[in-house]
Amino acid sequence: MTLRIGAEEEFHVLDVESGRLVPRARAVLDRLHRPGFTTELQRSAVESNSAVHDTLDALFADLARSRRLLDASASSLGLVTVAAGTVPLARLSPGDVTAGRRYRHMADEYRRVADEQLICSAQVHVDIPDRDTAVRAMCLVAPWLPPLLALSASSPFWLGEDTGYASWRTMLWQRWPTAGPPGCYADAAAYDRALDELIGSGAISDAGMAYQDVRPSAHQRTLELRICDACPRVETVVLVAGLFRALVRDACERLARGNAVRCDGHHEWLRAASWRAARSGLEGVLVDPVTRRAVPAHGVLRDMTARLRPALEASGDWENVHELLGRALADGSAAHRLRQAAGRDDLLASVDLLIAETRGAAGPRGGVAARPARAPHLSPVAGGAGS
Repeated sequence: MTLRIGAEEEFHVLDVESGRLVPRARAVLDRLHRPGFTTELQRSAVESNSAVHDTLDALFADLARSRRLLDASASSLGLVTVAAGTVPLARLSPGDVTAGRRYRHMADEYRRVADEQLICSAQVHVDIPDRDTAVRAMCLVAPWLPPLLALSASSPFWLGEDTGYASWRTMLWQRWPTAGPPGCYADAAAYDRALDELIGSGAISDAGMAYQDVRPSAHQRTLELRICDACPRVETVVLVAGLFRALVRDACERLARGNAVRCDGHHEWLRAASWRAARSGLEGVLVDPVTRRAVPAHGVLRDMTARLRPALEASGDWENVHELLGRALADGSAAHRLRQAAGRDDLLASVDLLIAETRGAAGPRGGVAARPARAPHLSPVAGGAGS
């Protein structure tokens, strides 16, 4: 069974001089003028969409290329794009959303929740045999998603302050009506009925606002991972993609054999596990998906990877994932690295680090690219281009 993978990455647009978030995504995209890139709710964010791939190496190359294209476009305008759940320096601009009826409705209906949507995520899509299988697999993979959030955690700062969390983006994201762990459904028809009821209630306006941590695609035969922060290092996205593909493969095989463990309906611990991952990242404990006890994050991820080894080997991903996980655990979460940079200097130093890591990183299976030199230190100018 071949399960192809793809990814979407969201990027913040910053003024290169001040390091501050600026609403100039449209200008970056207009200069780029290529398919595969689009705007988001806030005018300070852009999204890239990869092609679908069989291998992690191909996914890495695709994502790295998109990052280079975005960086070149932004640089020509005195801007820079960075991948992180939140950026250290930003300020709120209520109602300042991308043009269009849908986004205007979201701004008017959700008010401060929409105003504070200055966040970016990384999403992974994995092929799945059919939509019924996608819906049933959601419940099987859901307990294992908080460790993926911990791997991606990159948002310790919010509006110039340290939140104490590894992923403050998660705390902001969970305020939307449908955000969080998915429910369990017998089949796609049951899931669609539940979604129709949510739309009918007026709490959300369309199927695109089904913001669960994992969901079936409305248009493709894929399962979508949506729990993760945007990741400064592209290899973190590749690591998450490899682990998620293994989770999906494992779930599909268990469903096909008829030996999938029945959901116990107790989902409150899933939200608690997500909170724990957002709070601690890789530097503390996580909720073990098997025992539901607090266990050091490194142990949870190593055990998870060992459990998934057959699925990883079936996809040809074991070597890449094993190597990338070792690097991730040795280096710590992006949130940890950003705090270290700020602690040595100031918040602008953490912006420098975001720029450097977004621009280049070591790829899977020894495909090492030289990291760029440290970005010129950013001067703390209030505001910035387009603010």
